[in-house]
Amino acid sequence: MTREQAMARHAELAEQIRAHDYAYYVLARPVISDQEYDRLYRELVDLERAFPELVTPDSPTQRVGGAPLPEFGQVRHAVPMMSLDNTYSTGEVREFVGRVQKLLPGAKLEWVVEPKVDGVAVSLRYENGVFTVGATRGDGAVGDDITANLKTIRSVPLRIPSAHAGARTTGAAPDGSGSKLQPPRVLEVRGEVYLTRRGFEKLNAERIEAGEEPFANPRNAAAGSLKQLDPRIVAKRPLEVVLYGIGQADGEGIPATQAELLSWLKELGFKTPEKHWLCRTTDELFEAIAALDKLRPELPYETDGAVAKLNSFALRERCGATAKAPRWAIAYKYPAEQAQTRLRAITVQVGRTGALTPVAELEPVFLAGSTISRATLHNEEELRRKDIRVGDIVIIEKAGEVIPAVVGVVKEKRTGAEKRFVFPRHCPECGTAVSRESIAGETGVIWRCTNRDCPARIRGRIEHWCSRGAMDIEGAGEVLVAQLVKSGLAHDVADLYRLELGQVAALERMGEKSARNFLDNVEASKQRDLWRLIFGLGILHVGAGVAKSLARHYATLDQLAAASRDELTQIEDIGPVIAESVYAWFNDPANQRLIERLRSAGLNFKSSLHRPADAKGPFAGKTFVLTGTLPGMTREQATAKIESLGGRVSSSVSSKTDYVLAGSDPGSKLDKAKSLGVRVIDEAEFLRLAGEAKL
Repeated sequence: MTREQAMARHAELAEQIRAHDYAYYVLARPVISDQEYDRLYRELVDLERAFPELVTPDSPTQRVGGAPLPEFGQVRHAVPMMSLDNTYSTGEVREFVGRVQKLLPGAKLEWVVEPKVDGVAVSLRYENGVFTVGATRGDGAVGDDITANLKTIRSVPLRIPSAHAGARTTGAAPDGSGSKLQPPRVLEVRGEVYLTRRGFEKLNAERIEAGEEPFANPRNAAAGSLKQLDPRIVAKRPLEVVLYGIGQADGEGIPATQAELLSWLKELGFKTPEKHWLCRTTDELFEAIAALDKLRPELPYETDGAVAKLNSFALRERCGATAKAPRWAIAYKYPAEQAQTRLRAITVQVGRTGALTPVAELEPVFLAGSTISRATLHNEEELRRKDIRVGDIVIIEKAGEVIPAVVGVVKEKRTGAEKRFVFPRHCPECGTAVSRESIAGETGVIWRCTNRDCPARIRGRIEHWCSRGAMDIEGAGEVLVAQLVKSGLAHDVADLYRLELGQVAALERMGEKSARNFLDNVEASKQRDLWRLIFGLGILHVGAGVAKSLARHYATLDQLAAASRDELTQIEDIGPVIAESVYAWFNDPANQRLIERLRSAGLNFKSSLHRPADAKGPFAGKTFVLTGTLPGMTREQATAKIESLGGRVSSSVSSKTDYVLAGSDPGSKLDKAKSLGVRVIDEAEFLRLAGEAKL
């Protein structure tokens, strides 16, 4: 390669990496896999090694990556937050150990191996034991001030309990031992904010219900959550934090090794990695990496690698760091489980909001425990950037081990018969010209069908209305809804309440009995509570939780429909974006006509959750958690009763939980309640508190 060629390739790589850094760190929406990014970065590093004159201060190799968002205040880190060099090669891990040994001739090396948590790096600053500032890594020197958002995470201590640990001073200890424990004057604790696997699945289900795009993986979801400007939204996200390092630390008794630090942080009340390994030889280091790989499926969060750190802090100081990363640590990334298969076709799905999403139709292939035949392609730009063509042999993996994704094309296997996919400029369902919209706060654009009468949008709205979480109309599956729409029997959800037995029975595979059952369920849905109706309307950004908040605040649908934007923003859990969406929906003439037709059909417009501001039920202000199987009622019935009496139901136990209602086979929630001293009640005690002797 000539110098001119190297300069051109260097400029191209640097531009690509900067774009991906921006998508990942700033917009929290990565557009390529970690392995693709690492390949580009490694090529740039190798190029600069071969042509050192190409290294410039603004090269991606000279910075950690990322930039603070202008909407947030900025925090300058007292000690830079550096990223880690990473590798997929065990041979490079051995080379790393060799380099450290050369830097420390004669020193006996010990290593600590920890899980590489797939989250967002943060720093928490405590002054005299009180949490004062929380920040993202940003560019390593300056990060975003996300203190308000971090305070919503329950595993982040707002104060370090002085009785836990810290610098020892004279005086009487709580245990009478003669010494009292005080936290350091200044302590910066560093780690990762993440979503649990279960929390990620729940969050995506809620986003889909609310008509929003699901997150691609838990890391993206965590990053997107911390970028929210409204802490109330963050508080509803199931975020957790794990801490494993320190920045600035002023005080006595600061640990001298990583192993001691992890124990010390745990004593201070911080959440630390569930498992770590202290390794005294290189063989033990690789044994630990292998052991962690086997343990990964049992961890509550996604982890894509192992971090090996020099145990001694004094030896770390002697090793030093490059401009980007410390020389005393490395991240070994486990190879993602991938498979190759042929892309048979690309179809375009139209959702109830009109969004067009390309989907890869694949030759079925077994991957990570399941057979994959379809995978999302996200948007038009994804297709163009990866040059994905129909007929290609593609590489797929489960993004975050959850969502099947096409991560690349095996171009050397192309035969010439492959065809570029032309993204439609008209809706594949109704033929309406589609509009191009930017995705707020994210990279890329989305094409949307603007025809509200598009059959695909109608089907989506009706399926959502009938879903269990909304109006709970059993029997209204995808096949039946498609027939109702195709036959012209249903143009919107109000038409369901005008259907006649003969019309439904005449549909394919129905018959009179099935039709009767379906219509009985439609009739029963007229009595559903108001929050279900609000949710069932499919208002953008309004999931079940938001619908309940609205139904608690307003006694009737008419009161909600008359609310102003400002009034809506005063409601708990309702921010400006949701308020605007709700206001716009109820002020749309077509939606107003739909409401009147539902009224004429006899649907319930009153809320059982609403209580006047001065009214107090037996459960007013109380938070319940349900666990196990109750003998006389379902969880849905118990939840409805709690909410109707002024209480709220949470999915997790915390110190703010008032009661845990436990049935048979209660699980870990019962253990946590006991450890926190939360009152545990059975169904009989629950009914007594509710003022009932029995159901």
